[in-house]
Amino acid sequence: MKYIDEFRDPELARKLVARIHRNSTQKITLMEFCGGHTVAIFRHGIRQLLPQNITMLSGPGCPVCVTANSDLDKTIALAHLPNTIITTFGDLFKVPGSYSSLAEVKAEGSDIRIVYSVQDALDIARDNPDKSVIFIGIGFETTAPTIAASVLEAERERITNYYILPLNKLCPPIMKALLKLGEINISGIIAPGHVSAIIGSYPYNFIPKDFSVACVISGFEPLDILLSIDMLLNQIETGDCKVEIAYRRGVKAEGNREAIRLLGEVFEDGEAYWRGIGMVSSSGLKLNKKYQRYDVENNFNIKTRPALEPKGCICGSILRGVSTPPDCKLFRQKCTPEQPVGPCMVSSEGSCATYYQYGNGDER
Repeated sequence: MKYIDEFRDPELARKLVARIHRNSTQKITLMEFCGGHTVAIFRHGIRQLLPQNITMLSGPGCPVCVTANSDLDKTIALAHLPNTIITTFGDLFKVPGSYSSLAEVKAEGSDIRIVYSVQDALDIARDNPDKSVIFIGIGFETTAPTIAASVLEAERERITNYYILPLNKLCPPIMKALLKLGEINISGIIAPGHVSAIIGSYPYNFIPKDFSVACVISGFEPLDILLSIDMLLNQIETGDCKVEIAYRRGVKAEGNREAIRLLGEVFEDGEAYWRGIGMVSSSGLKLNKKYQRYDVENNFNIKTRPALEPKGCICGSILRGVSTPPDCKLFRQKCTPEQPVGPCMVSSEGSCATYYQYGNGDER
């Protein structure tokens, strides 16, 4: 099948692995930013194929995982409001906030509905004109254009009971924040494919320019990732760091211009709080003045208690690449997918969930 089998060809994989081993002469650390890449790397055993001198770290590319407990607490407070329907993607449903989760609140009687797209949320608003329908806007640049489109559609149809809790985050600013922290010595970054399909490659130019770090945008099949590692290795070995695209079937350098236009029409950049990292300027999306009437925080009185972090959970340091899931004393013990303590064990793209499902005890 085109675009599947050809990117899983075992003979091509063997050749790429051999070339990586042949050309790798120094100890380097690569970070795959995207949680989808982490899953693919573990599922296909790519870490075990690499030479010992290449270390792979997982970054903060899981939007559910990086959502702060204070923001999760807002979603739970909204769910307690009368005549309100909360709509959300499924991976947020079980994430524990400071005191509860959406799953627990739903069990208590709140109207919380899992949707597969933001258009589903808009349909629910059409069908329930007597109730406030709130969509929890979790995600990176990948999902934000669809949220923008839903706001524009609500505006055209004069749907007055539809609201957004805008918690979307932007990837390049957090990459810059991580590199500025300097906690880990990253030689190269595997940049997120889906995000880059929206924003293109230009927003990453600061990575080689300001930090002398190699950067390659990758797809999600095993050959995509191996090719990206090979390209990163070539940049590092030659000292010619730049931004390259190893996913040209999905990513153009200029990105998706219509999606970018939608973002600019509805949103503006704002500060956002990232779990484990803190407040990062211009790393979030907020509804601009023209569309603030759809912003939950401008229309509802949200009361929350002070946010608390789960005792013993090290999701924050895992998201920064400072720690790995096996470093956590709760991992596989008190924290499992059935009873998650932290968000990295809940989302399908979370590092802890990935290590739990695919790890074999010899992670490196």
